[in-house]
Amino acid sequence: MIENRSPSCLIVGNYCHDVLIKDDTVIGESLGGAVSFISGVLDGFSISSTYICKVGTDFSYPVIHPPLICPSSKTTVFHAHFSSEIKREDRVLKRVCACEPITPSDLPNSHFSFGLAVGVGGEILPETLEKMLDICEIVFVDIQALIRVFDSVDGTVVPLDLRETGFYRLLPRIRFLKASADEAPYVDVEVVRKYCCLVVTNGKEGCTLYEEDRAQQIAPFPTIQVDPTGAGDSFLGGLVAGLVQGMGVPEAALLGNFFGSLTVGEIGLPKFDLKLLQRVKDEVQQMRLRCTRCPEGQNGELMFMKSSDHEHFSIALGAAKLTSTYPIQDCQWDLPCSPSAEQSIHRQCSGQQKSLSSTFYEEVINSADDIQQN
Repeated sequence: MIENRSPSCLIVGNYCHDVLIKDDTVIGESLGGAVSFISGVLDGFSISSTYICKVGTDFSYPVIHPPLICPSSKTTVFHAHFSSEIKREDRVLKRVCACEPITPSDLPNSHFSFGLAVGVGGEILPETLEKMLDICEIVFVDIQALIRVFDSVDGTVVPLDLRETGFYRLLPRIRFLKASADEAPYVDVEVVRKYCCLVVTNGKEGCTLYEEDRAQQIAPFPTIQVDPTGAGDSFLGGLVAGLVQGMGVPEAALLGNFFGSLTVGEIGLPKFDLKLLQRVKDEVQQMRLRCTRCPEGQNGELMFMKSSDHEHFSIALGAAKLTSTYPIQDCQWDLPCSPSAEQSIHRQCSGQQKSLSSTFYEEVINSADDIQQN
């Protein structure tokens, strides 16, 4: 933690509607957007957070953190195309609809300990990130929020080099920048690591932390991948949750790997088991207490060297995962909320996918067809 007061988080990014398509057949629909995955982790740790998200009037998912409704826009929609054929890419992602971007005036004027810029569909503007940097002490940025552009014909996601964006000038003020192994070539690792901690996630290989002259490999948690959607978001949620709890960066990244591995094992939003969450929170608490006794952790400084208990923490998390059976009926959050929110949590965790109306979905399909025909 960076101060003695309770840390608060500001999460900025839009909700969206994800449609999973395999071999041209729709196999699933679910609530999407980085904030939906990140909130699942942060809410599980009862971390105080403010969410700034935008959706259209067609948005019909029950969510714990209400979005801003834009009367003139539709909710952002992504189609994730998978294939039975063995290819280098896990999926081809296309943005079909885009809600309006989040502007600086949409952000509160409050002060936050941590800020997460986690746009998925081009909704974060350079000036919006700049205000986040003004009101948040430590800012985490997912590189996809900065480098994604979208093909004008079919909406396919195309990455730009970070230096070609309006965000590059803000790099010295960003504390953590996360990129996948596929996105890392679009940033200059040797340059970025001089300004901030660059976290590169690499699926089954875990992740690597680059910070100044240090590079550390953080071990993965083996899992069978079903759907990679949201894995990086859950990773970022785990990383931030660990740091908010006062853990060192390597241990927080280990927690990120853990939640990322849980997410890829399910289609859409993961359904975390209550007993698993409680066991993980107990392990985090024990690790936090050990970290507070480390000289490097005094005065609120972030610890970038692995703790002597790092391997023990990894083994404990792995054991928790192996003993969990993910019973759907036990999926609920250990945090206070209103009756309506409790009902929303139950619907989200019970495995019921809250699809948009059939009329809206037909409009989405028609829009995609129109794009491909033009």
